[in-house]
Amino acid sequence: MQNIFGRDGSPSRPHAGSFQWLVRYAARGDRTLPSMRRIFSCFLLSSILFAGAARAESAEAAWIKLARKGPSTRPAFAFVENNPALPNVLIYGDSISIHYTPRVREKLKDQANVYRLFMNGGDSGSFIGKMKKMQSAMCDEELENPWNFQWDVIQFNVGLHDLKYLDGKKLDKVNGTQVSSIETYKKNLGDIIVYLKQLAPDATLIFATTTPVAPEEPGRKVGDSPKYNAAALEVLASYPEIEINDLYSFTKPHQSEWWIAPDNVHYNETGWSAQGDEVAGVILEALSEKK
Repeated sequence: MQNIFGRDGSPSRPHAGSFQWLVRYAARGDRTLPSMRRIFSCFLLSSILFAGAARAESAEAAWIKLARKGPSTRPAFAFVENNPALPNVLIYGDSISIHYTPRVREKLKDQANVYRLFMNGGDSGSFIGKMKKMQSAMCDEELENPWNFQWDVIQFNVGLHDLKYLDGKKLDKVNGTQVSSIETYKKNLGDIIVYLKQLAPDATLIFATTTPVAPEEPGRKVGDSPKYNAAALEVLASYPEIEINDLYSFTKPHQSEWWIAPDNVHYNETGWSAQGDEVAGVILEALSEKK
């Protein structure tokens, strides 16, 4: 028998073969080691529990990994600690919504858990894939505290990245090709609605219209936002239960005072604060109707 004890009877220093030796003799139930089975059982149980604990990842760590942004970066992508006493709101959208998300959270503090997509929502063709990626990562039961709640309200928007023109990866409304035709956009939007209704059958869905394009924007044409919004409304006509948040009409009268520059689709603090207030008000009204 291999000796695992020192001359004074104390355990000697373990070596590479000790574990294999322990397994072999525990299995034999050697009479010289009457408690070996119990020792081995405790060792095995501890190993399993330790391995399980080592694999467990927190929801916050999973979110940071998903968003590829640490807690000190853009506040729109901050991890949201769920308060089970509050309703759950999801905002899906592009950079316009990224800018106003923190304002919505501020206005709905202590009234709702306000989440947003972990990245820029992009064009309509990428919507379902991005949503599935987020849901899969954050609802993973292997997480220490996974998302195990249901969505109460989902506000979603796609459009600005569908109507843009690209020459390769460069914005170019002269020589570029439009990302999504009107017909493709309408089909994608129909698929999005079907997906959201399957994901959250009891949620109130709100479609936010696409905001205006600045006149000197290099990759988008001024008249396209109304065209794509009209196409969206055609699709939504089959779903009267979906509410409309007309951010285009809300923003248009103030566009020249709110835009960052006449060649930019984004808005200054005055603009995105006002948009955030509007979004928060629409969401709050939707939540009140669910009570």
